[in-house]
Amino acid sequence: MIKLIRIFSFIGLMAMTAVLIYGFIDGNFFIDGKKLFQNPWGVVSFIDLYVGFMLFSIWIIYRETKIYMTITWIFFMMTLGFFTASLYIFYQSFKVDNIKQLLLGKHA
Repeated sequence: MIKLIRIFSFIGLMAMTAVLIYGFIDGNFFIDGKKLFQNPWGVVSFIDLYVGFMLFSIWIIYRETKIYMTITWIFFMMTLGFFTASLYIFYQSFKVDNIKQLLLGKHA
């Protein structure tokens, strides 16, 4: 199961890397963001995204043992989104032996 998690988190990491590069190269965050917030579904998507970021951050808080690592991961979660989530899961999957340790961290 851990191997499968590594594969999917790596795929997510590569996909997010590609679209972030695309967005930074071909987009303008301030111009495009303004248009996004003028669309009701853009607002819905933004709120949906940040609810997901917050929920994932709660899991990071639960798992992590060091406050500075918790703060660092959450900062990047809020700024780089699910790129960070993919990286977090991929990285953590190499530090554990089973799914229970991956999910529960210090509480396993």
